[in-house]
Amino acid sequence: MNLNLEILNKELRHKTPEEIIEWALPISKKRIVTTSFGIYSAVLLSTFFRKDKNINVIWCDTGYNTPETYEHAINLIDNYKLNIHHYVPLQSKAYTDATIGLPEITDPKHEEFTEIVKLEPFRRALKEHQPKVWFTNIRIRQTEYRNSQDILSLSKDGILKISPFYYWTDGDLDKYMETHKLPKNDSYFDVTKVLLNRECGIHLQ
Repeated sequence: MNLNLEILNKELRHKTPEEIIEWALPISKKRIVTTSFGIYSAVLLSTFFRKDKNINVIWCDTGYNTPETYEHAINLIDNYKLNIHHYVPLQSKAYTDATIGLPEITDPKHEEFTEIVKLEPFRRALKEHQPKVWFTNIRIRQTEYRNSQDILSLSKDGILKISPFYYWTDGDLDKYMETHKLPKNDSYFDVTKVLLNRECGIHLQ
């Protein structure tokens, strides 16, 4: 994909998230949006409900989400008629619990745990969909890695990653959600990330 990301990022920085999405949609029909149904997931998903209802929505479900997160996911899937593609680990949660357990992030087994419950399902999703464009909800100031990204970036496989809300703060999103009466998932917790300033691994792919 022959794009000058540095120039484009400077230009897109002055556009709204919806304008960024509108700019990006014609790039390729092979596009996905990823979601963990996290705290602010309704913002990006509700935007695509207006802009591209049929986009493939990838959810890599670790199996360790809170009951409230599963309820939140079901509600958004139903309300926005999401074209959801639900990926789960190849081995059951019960087997993972029995063989590895839920390791602390300082435990060497945590890397294996993350591979099983999140990274392998995500690579499987990429292999099946082979996207050229990947919409995400990453934002600056979330992790050190995400601070090094921008609205547009490239994955290791050369997929164009687009983060329409990259420069929005939590306050910006809270105000947007209040204005548009969107549900917020305050109970979200990522067992592979644990700490808010730690990268979960998917965006390092």
